[in-house]
Amino acid sequence: MPITETMIDAAAGNEIMSLLDGYSGYNQIYIAANDCPCALGVYEWVMMPFGLKNIGATYQRAMNLIFHDLIGKFVQVYIDDIIVGSKQKEDHLYHLKLSFERMRKHGLKMNPLKCAFGVTTGEFLGFVIHQKGIEVDRNKTKAIMETKPPSNKKELQSLLGKVNFLRRFISNLSGKTKVFSPLLRMKNRN
Repeated sequence: MPITETMIDAAAGNEIMSLLDGYSGYNQIYIAANDCPCALGVYEWVMMPFGLKNIGATYQRAMNLIFHDLIGKFVQVYIDDIIVGSKQKEDHLYHLKLSFERMRKHGLKMNPLKCAFGVTTGEFLGFVIHQKGIEVDRNKTKAIMETKPPSNKKELQSLLGKVNFLRRFISNLSGKTKVFSPLLRMKNRN
């Protein structure tokens, strides 16, 4: 699986981009014919079903094979989320054309209701990306600010997990949260 921070960094800095979302992503991958027959003859999957342990990695591997020579140039793919980004507006239609040709060749379908074309700002993997860089989605910070103070160990762990999501924007986060370490080590405090 790709490192999300690297992908977010690579997706930022484009003058224009299109955000694409795979339509029922996992169900677009066919299962190998010799893996389909069911011993009991009851039901046979011909497409990858949701819920399998390695399905995310398998889907990502398929996407990497489909877009192998475009990834890192103007395409970023994280499972079923695709960004086609262009440093210059003039190149964007050409980049989209190449991407769509690749999708058509491999029978990959996108969900038109979740796609955004020719935008200057968009959300990718929980962050807002644009030409100038990366920002935190305001809804994420709002959710943290509106969280009630933790009253037990489990709630503290949950809060720290939310804050950790924003670690790249908070200098010395580990130093600032170090005060909670003794509380996290306590036993039988939920």
